[in-house]
Amino acid sequence: MGTTYSIKIVKGIDGENQDLLIDLQRKIDSILVVVNQQMSTYIDSSEISRFNRHQAGMWFDVSQNLAFVISKANEISRKSGSAFDITIGPLVNLWGFGPILKVYNIPGDEEIKKAREFVDYKKVLVKMNPASVMKTIPEIYCDLSAIAKGYGVDVVAEFIESQDYANYLVEIGGEVRTRGVNHNNKPWQIGISTPDSQFGIEKVVSLGGGSMATSGDYRNYFEKDGVRYSHTLDPRTGYPITHRLASVTVIHDSCVVADAFATAINVLGPEEGYKLALKEKLPVFLIIRSDDTFIEKMTPEFQEILNMMEK
Repeated sequence: MGTTYSIKIVKGIDGENQDLLIDLQRKIDSILVVVNQQMSTYIDSSEISRFNRHQAGMWFDVSQNLAFVISKANEISRKSGSAFDITIGPLVNLWGFGPILKVYNIPGDEEIKKAREFVDYKKVLVKMNPASVMKTIPEIYCDLSAIAKGYGVDVVAEFIESQDYANYLVEIGGEVRTRGVNHNNKPWQIGISTPDSQFGIEKVVSLGGGSMATSGDYRNYFEKDGVRYSHTLDPRTGYPITHRLASVTVIHDSCVVADAFATAINVLGPEEGYKLALKEKLPVFLIIRSDDTFIEKMTPEFQEILNMMEK
């Protein structure tokens, strides 16, 4: 996934059998290898890469996991009015943010218009039994970067729970899922970064269960001729986002859902994104640029979580 992961488990670690912990890590590594092999466009032999090369109009057998992720992605695409769309691959590659190694590119309007013709989640059909997917036009190219990390977090967390660990934190590339308490016997304390060059902590959230995902435009971007281009592309326009919303944090039981909604809200911006969060009754925390400072905005559900922390 091109990032790091961190796992913390609380269960009398001082007395834990070291061989047991090494075996646990080995199994978790194996799980992440499988997720990558299913969902990474950086691996030519992965399921998603083979589907991207598959002919249109023919069902392509996939794992239950990949079918689930694509189905969930399409659901969030519908709810967000296409602000989230895994078929954004042609645009991602055109701008130079995809797996093809090249210098970041600023494409022309006609190139973008052409690529946008191939971006439409409705052109990817999913069946769960048997697990299979089909694209209705050959140019469809799915990119799961905005949802696969969250899914990886969920899979690892569920495995840890299956090993009878009740208190843990799983983090992959900043996406987090927790359960229970930390080594101080308190809910896990999760920091939300301030979206500036200092990378300080804007807010700390107590998370004794559930998932948290953050999407922002402040770490992955390129600059050319004094203009900054975010890696977050709006699939509806084909261009990088340019609004003042710098960071979106979403809390949800499922990290795959939190991950995708964080991207969708980030694409929509501070006004429309906030409306979507309210409609879906999501705990969401927004950090919005305002001249030389930041403005915080949150949904009532997120405020309720903060209020519970203070009790």
